Amino acid sequence: MTQEVKEIFAGEPPPPPAALAAKVRTLAPSMTRSMQRVAEAVANDPAGCAALTVTGLAELTGTSEATVVRTARLLGYPGYRDLRLALAGLAAQQQSGRAPAVTADIAVDDPIADVVAKLAYDEQQTLADTAAALDTVQLGAAVGALAAARRTDVYGVGASGLVAQDLTQKLLRIGLIAHAHNDPHLAVTNAVQLRARDVAIAITHSGATGDVIEPLRVAFEHGATTIAITGRPDGPVTQYADHILTTSTARESELRPAAMSSRTSQLLVVDCLFIGVAQRTYETAAPALSASYEALAHRHRSTPR
Repeated sequence: MTQEVKEIFAGEPPPPPAALAAKVRTLAPSMTRSMQRVAEAVANDPAGCAALTVTGLAELTGTSEATVVRTARLLGYPGYRDLRLALAGLAAQQQSGRAPAVTADIAVDDPIADVVAKLAYDEQQTLADTAAALDTVQLGAAVGALAAARRTDVYGVGASGLVAQDLTQKLLRIGLIAHAHNDPHLAVTNAVQLRARDVAIAITHSGATGDVIEPLRVAFEHGATTIAITGRPDGPVTQYADHILTTSTARESELRPAAMSSRTSQLLVVDCLFIGVAQRTYETAAPALSASYEALAHRHRSTPR
């Protein structure tokens, strides 16, 4: 094992066998096509692949031994031997008759109390991972740009669109001009109007959502300060971002897609941005927030019968 790989895996255990299929789905978009073939093979037939040597798996997938080893490392295993052991463990679990999993940790017959506990733990891990990986220098620069912005446009679709709306309503409540766009045509139309004193934010877990990348590119080319909130710091969206805020790439499954875990980490980043901006603009933010509370107070009071 090279020194570089030792450093990557120092203190970080390989993922458990049950998490392998979720890991493949999460990382597949960032893999080369040959690595995808290896990853799909081990996820679809763990028992068969566990019986193969590195040469055998390379021949089965039409790749090379080096590609097999690189795929194993990308999936979180120090080498092919470790991946092979995980495959054997996964095959044993599948043959034992255990209930199928709806997530990496939750079985279809788990009591609801266990579901609550396991999801709560997973959310906590997602938040902790995001906080640990968040670049505070980049965050501070993004906060400074937002605090001084004439106008802020936020782009997101699907679950990320909900996070975009959350950020804009927070900024609006402290007196800043902000708009959320989940219509790609309208997003581009508005991006054309942005200038040097404006900010554009793209929220995309995959880092490859075209409907989000396009308006960010237009805003970038028109001189706006651009920010990417993404789980893929090497994704296409980052080539048009002045500042990159990385979120946790958590495990996913059929009933717990990336949209759930990514939203949790994105909301943490959004809250960090909001609090940072509120601190920078406190003299105007505090009165604006008080005014918004007062304007809505009557809607939260009990109505006499």
